[in-house]
Amino acid sequence: GESALGQTLDEIEVIVVDDASTEPIQLPEHPKLRVIRLEKNQGISAVRNIGAKAARSRWITFLDDDDILLPHHAEVAIKALRETTLPPPVAALSGMEVVTPTGQVLQTRIPPTLKRGAYFHLEDIPSDRSFLSKQTLVVERELLLSLGGYDESFSSREHTELFLRLNPVCSLLGIPAVTYRQTAHQGARLSQADKLRQLDFTRLLRKHKRVFQAHPKGFANFLYSHAEKSYRQGQPLAAFKALWWAIRLKPRHILGTLSWPYRDKLKKSIQQFGKKSSVVLEQSPKIDN
Repeated sequence: GESALGQTLDEIEVIVVDDASTEPIQLPEHPKLRVIRLEKNQGISAVRNIGAKAARSRWITFLDDDDILLPHHAEVAIKALRETTLPPPVAALSGMEVVTPTGQVLQTRIPPTLKRGAYFHLEDIPSDRSFLSKQTLVVERELLLSLGGYDESFSSREHTELFLRLNPVCSLLGIPAVTYRQTAHQGARLSQADKLRQLDFTRLLRKHKRVFQAHPKGFANFLYSHAEKSYRQGQPLAAFKALWWAIRLKPRHILGTLSWPYRDKLKKSIQQFGKKSSVVLEQSPKIDN
């Protein structure tokens, strides 16, 4: 909450939603701060929707509890939104630094600009731009609520799911300035939450089946990105399945993209999968209803 209260923009309100935490959040009294305490845990998507409905301002943004808004986050976004010539409505995304818990910068992500009618995550964008800065979103409250807000059935991939509904009706302005710091939790892990993320990924593909099928190259890139993330999180089988699916969609493109540290291991696994293609096809995630 401190980084939200420390914004250089004067006219702001900060709403903290306590999702029935074991130890209630203790924050100092502040005229710009409101705390909503939930009696029952409702999940991250519901928490965001509750905060959005409680807000009174035209524009809203979100902040996870272990991330940081840089002081100029709101001011930079609002200024850019006032000056843009993109067709309305317009929402803003800004640059993000991924940092360790000690503050070391691991990666800087700069978002693309996409006009209304595009599909975020599935379009071709410059190589120096990244789709992975969705947490920086500054959007009109009424527009977000008119879309139904975040899909509360998702406990992960909720940003991606929202953006597949948002971008078709809203231009997204990519601002090159870094205004957000996301804390990375490093190290491979396998937990029930990771398994649920894989289920949410499959549900996402099913919900937006037609959109993914209409963008084969973007879909292949999306699968590739999921494969990389799954492998880093200690889920090699899920990674191999997603990568194999991506290669089937766009073989030359994806094989030419394999440049990250796990390339050789994944190539060997793909070769093994190729020899057992009938099994792979049976086990690959399905998006058919």
